[in-house]
Amino acid sequence: MEEIEQRTIRKVMWRLLPFLFLCYFVAYLDRVNVGFAKLQMDSALGLSEAAFGFGAGLFFISYFLLEVPSNLALDKFGARLWIARIMITWGLISGAFAFTRPIAAATGLSPEWVFYILRFLLGMAEAGFFPGIIFYLTLWFPSLYRARVVSLFMLAIPFSSILGAPISGGLLNLQGSGLEGWQWLFILEAVPSILVGFAVVFYLTDRPALARWLEEDERTWLDTRLETERRNKEAVEHLSIGQALSDRRILACSLVYFCLNAASYGVAFFLPTIIKGFGVSNFETGLLAALPFVFGAIGMVLLGRSSDRTLKRREHVCLAMMLATIGVGGAGLVSSPALVLGLLCLGQIGVSAMPPLFWPIPSTFLTGTSAAAGIAAINSLGNLSGFAGPYVMGFLREATGNFTAGLLVLAACALLGAVVVMMLRINRQLELAQPARSAIAH
Repeated sequence: MEEIEQRTIRKVMWRLLPFLFLCYFVAYLDRVNVGFAKLQMDSALGLSEAAFGFGAGLFFISYFLLEVPSNLALDKFGARLWIARIMITWGLISGAFAFTRPIAAATGLSPEWVFYILRFLLGMAEAGFFPGIIFYLTLWFPSLYRARVVSLFMLAIPFSSILGAPISGGLLNLQGSGLEGWQWLFILEAVPSILVGFAVVFYLTDRPALARWLEEDERTWLDTRLETERRNKEAVEHLSIGQALSDRRILACSLVYFCLNAASYGVAFFLPTIIKGFGVSNFETGLLAALPFVFGAIGMVLLGRSSDRTLKRREHVCLAMMLATIGVGGAGLVSSPALVLGLLCLGQIGVSAMPPLFWPIPSTFLTGTSAAAGIAAINSLGNLSGFAGPYVMGFLREATGNFTAGLLVLAACALLGAVVVMMLRINRQLELAQPARSAIAH
């Protein structure tokens, strides 16, 4: 049996994770490339720091509104069609940012309002993608593998910055066809999303029972293992969709994720601006902006493996949030460029590692459709801070003339998340796929 397990998990990992990694890579690149475009776009469109922060954050308002409905649609229509729809529409909208001024001229709106509307539409288009993938992974991987699987999948975030930051910085130097560098950045980084979206339809498999690329004994083992886990959890507790959305643990998880995203996006959207303030070129800004994510990638993998080995989910999330607190807050208290960058690297270890450490937690008490709704609810409520974080950073930067106050506020959010996660009660036995009576006894 152990041989079948190793063979099956290895085959599923190699089949799904590289492709899902690619999907999230282009998704995250499209989500945060506005931070690099900002270096030229603000002056081109006449955006203030507060206006940029507000517009950058509007993405997360529409993302919040449609997150749960989108994930329920994924559960109903299947991953292939829904994820493809998401990627193609967000690619088209992301590319439209390059034409903000022509759209403004054609509609009579100000460029600022066109920027706001496109960010809102981008959030609508991308809603459901990340929680949809997290839910999709629960259909393929037993609990004991999920932290390392999610960490491998989410390596796309630091890698999209490691590779994408220098590329984005370099694209700002492009000129041609009447377009400026920031416009070429949006256009050229939107194309991969559209192409990969079409590839999703032909590559992904909705569930293990349909996986012709698995042998019959592998499909049987995987279905049996996942069904055993589902029954164990439901024997202890079964939540309806309504109960999942109002459960105190869901709300607590949402608060923890809110605190993480406040620090994550609050820094990410302004990181190029912070580094540009060191007095470097656009391309050098891209190279230096990639450095924190190198450390983040390493921390994500190492902490993810440790979490799966020990099953100490809360403790690992708390550690990650404390690293974010120290790094982000410390960066606001020093002035030396080397120290600022070093502390941001430390903070990014916590910021990058926290999501894959965190997402196995709700899957210990959510199953089936309630898992789709609950995971989406956590992600949507948590991502509201994607609006608050950038807006607070932009507002405080404009009010004070520096990033100190904003970084300290974001660090305080991370600290709050570390405290709340340690208050969660988790039944570790439900991750061990033991017989239902054993799970209940513990």
